[in-house]
Amino acid sequence: MRELFSVEGKTAVVTGAASGIGRAIAEMFSKLGGNIVASDIDERGLNDLVKNLSDQGLSIKGFKADITNVNDVRSLVSFTLSSYGKIDALYIVPGINIRKSIENYTYEEFDKVINVNLRGSFILLKEFLKVMKSNPNGGSVVLLSSIRHLVVEQGQGAYAATKAAIVQLAKVAAAEYGKYNIRVNVIAPGVVDTPLTQQIKNNPEWYKAYAEKTVFKRWATPTEIASVAVFLAMPASSYITGTVIYVDGGWTAIDGRYEPNIQ
Repeated sequence: MRELFSVEGKTAVVTGAASGIGRAIAEMFSKLGGNIVASDIDERGLNDLVKNLSDQGLSIKGFKADITNVNDVRSLVSFTLSSYGKIDALYIVPGINIRKSIENYTYEEFDKVINVNLRGSFILLKEFLKVMKSNPNGGSVVLLSSIRHLVVEQGQGAYAATKAAIVQLAKVAAAEYGKYNIRVNVIAPGVVDTPLTQQIKNNPEWYKAYAEKTVFKRWATPTEIASVAVFLAMPASSYITGTVIYVDGGWTAIDGRYEPNIQ
């Protein structure tokens, strides 16, 4: 049973690892006995993560890469293989959001969001899957979408579009690579306390409204998302592929914010 819920000896690449959910995944995976190649464009945050975990005697290496740069991603693949000899799991975490109405969005801003969130995810899938399919034990790929692929609010046009596209991209990848025993899944978080949500946290009314929309009346921590992400690399999740797992505190399950007085 313990082997079913283990990542010991497995090698995972975590992109967007310098902060937030990506950092939490890297920390959890390595503390459970796995090898980590952590990658981010934020070199300072990345170095801090690597030093912190290395000082604890954990197996982690860092590699600065821009996921929108094909050569960077190819170098990340090569670095991982030269470091650990295999890739068992890939976590595609990076994402940006520019909150503006469609009318006020510039085309440059639209392209930026699409480039990071969707094109970057596609590049990572393409470059890693063609290597991971040679792994005799298969592997697991986890992409980070959002509840915004399903439910939206004003100002989420470009972001929501990319998060919806990521879901379909993952389903196609799951269909294409299942024959190699590679599973591809999506996590759709709700509100999570990360640097990406700092704009909301700075507005007390906005922050509270988001908390009240959940069953638990609070935001998620990055660790609560990471725990599901790491589970998806364990043998216990071997029959899960092509699906979306909502880690949203019930946001998408409940109807509105009013609680009727019932007995």
